[in-house]
Amino acid sequence: MGLFDKLAGWLGLKKKEVNVLCLGLDNSGKTTIINQLKPSNAQTQDIVPTIGFSIEKFKTSSLSFTVFDMSGQGRYRNLWEHYYKEGQAIIFVVDSGDKLRMVVAKEELDTLLNHPDVKHRRIPLLFFANKMDVRDALSSVKVSQLLCLENIKDKPWHICASDAVKGEGLPEGVDWLQGTADSLSLSLVVSAPLNVFALIFLHSYVICRN
Repeated sequence: MGLFDKLAGWLGLKKKEVNVLCLGLDNSGKTTIINQLKPSNAQTQDIVPTIGFSIEKFKTSSLSFTVFDMSGQGRYRNLWEHYYKEGQAIIFVVDSGDKLRMVVAKEELDTLLNHPDVKHRRIPLLFFANKMDVRDALSSVKVSQLLCLENIKDKPWHICASDAVKGEGLPEGVDWLQGTADSLSLSLVVSAPLNVFALIFLHSYVICRN
């Protein structure tokens, strides 16, 4: 059973779709985290960098999750904003061992938080300080300080140290998301059907430009 099954059981919703945006710089471990969130029989052993974006759907007995794994490469980050309006939760992944690019991660986070489709919404923000197994990796407390997370006053947020390869730290994040939704009485609205053909066209366009 994947970690998303826990959310499905708690929500008790039927035939509803929850859109989760997974954001962060390239090589932060987003795709690996998403892979770990899948049921074990759906996980893959071969993780490759995301080009443009990829979409993963996880169906449970009561809920359907659509997770947008957005490429963190610089030339593709402008795609993120096209999905903010549809996002009902955001997972932001940071490579805690990549100290040189922590400033870039903060810049992208600030851009995200100031976007009109995000700025005035109390959307839950789950941060993973990933690759905690790397030597000299920054602690989740230090990552939080560098990202200035304490300045986020209008949205619930939480940060977890994680090792996506081993799945460590991920259950804590999912548990927090459940608890936050409970305390806020978060209403997950049925999202409008996504235009699959438009997504396929956009994805093909991005790949052709690569």
